[in-house]
Amino acid sequence: MSEEIREAIETPVTEAAETAQEKAAEAAGAAETAEETAAAIAEAAVAEEAPSEVPAAKTPAKEASPTESMDDFAEELGKSMRKIEVGEMVEGVVTGVSEEEVTVDLQYYAEGIIRKLDYSADPSFSIKNDVKVGDPVKATVLRTDDGRGNILLSRRNAMEQLAWDDFKKMKDEKTDTEIRVVDAVKGGVIGYLNGIRAFVPASKLSLEKVEDLSTFKGKTIPVRVITAEKEGKKLVLSSKEILRERRASEKEERINKIQVGLVTEGTVQSLMAYGAFVSLGDGIDGLLHISQIASKKRLNHPSEVLSTGDTVKVKVTAVKDGKISLSQRALEENAPEAAKPAADDEPRVSLPKSEKLTTSLGSLLSGLKLDK
Repeated sequence: MSEEIREAIETPVTEAAETAQEKAAEAAGAAETAEETAAAIAEAAVAEEAPSEVPAAKTPAKEASPTESMDDFAEELGKSMRKIEVGEMVEGVVTGVSEEEVTVDLQYYAEGIIRKLDYSADPSFSIKNDVKVGDPVKATVLRTDDGRGNILLSRRNAMEQLAWDDFKKMKDEKTDTEIRVVDAVKGGVIGYLNGIRAFVPASKLSLEKVEDLSTFKGKTIPVRVITAEKEGKKLVLSSKEILRERRASEKEERINKIQVGLVTEGTVQSLMAYGAFVSLGDGIDGLLHISQIASKKRLNHPSEVLSTGDTVKVKVTAVKDGKISLSQRALEENAPEAAKPAADDEPRVSLPKSEKLTTSLGSLLSGLKLDK
């Protein structure tokens, strides 16, 4: 058979075979598509038949949390990338304490470091005892890089900047606080308030005269700011005002416990033209007015019948506005009256001993006329 005839016979057969293969491939693809569609329909049916809790579990209520977390992260990232300048005041939280320095979290890409000498000016300051992890702290920036990639800070400088405004407010509002006395110097004692050196004059330490200032060293005392001058760094404190107010309050409390009508003894403390002040003990005294002093005559001055140091018996007649009124006359008025004779009692008559009876029975009867 010639080549031409062979080609004429084989060509249509080859083309038919290729066409059949293509159709078979298309049929296989259609079958796969049908299977995928059927699977999808089946999954949808299963999802519809499943309990309502399943979709809720797949879609939790906190869908917004990833967004919030990203926002928070972005905010923190922004803070950590902010620029910190020398002299700026920053805030943070203590995360570490060693013998020589304090580590502070500033929410910055670098940590803050406060050296012991930059933390407080108080000589009694103890970095181990006075600083705890978690303490909030304010400090000023000394250097943006301490050579180790940290921010060098000074709490001492920050406290000085903030303290004077606080001191002025404390002075205006008469705020009471406490300090620990660290030293006794000429004319007073030294303590530290908010890290600032303060002076308490001897005359402001006590209600009584202080003979030995060294006895106050190491003691914690109540104080009130009386002078705060930032320019001259002059901070003066006083205990006296607080002690005076406390004493007055305690005295008033004791006085209010005294009942009107109480009879007691006291000691004459002083004499005035209008009366005598009598000490009743426990720091309480009362006024015995000149008109209430026991006397049989009109007095021109209490000294006519009383002297300082005399012990007197008195009665409390009034307690008002922290003042006590006393009386001796009230005791006399309440004394039992002397017994009086009854109305039908006959008076008793006595004759003088020198008088003699001279009348006889005959003389008594001689004047009588008898009926016959």
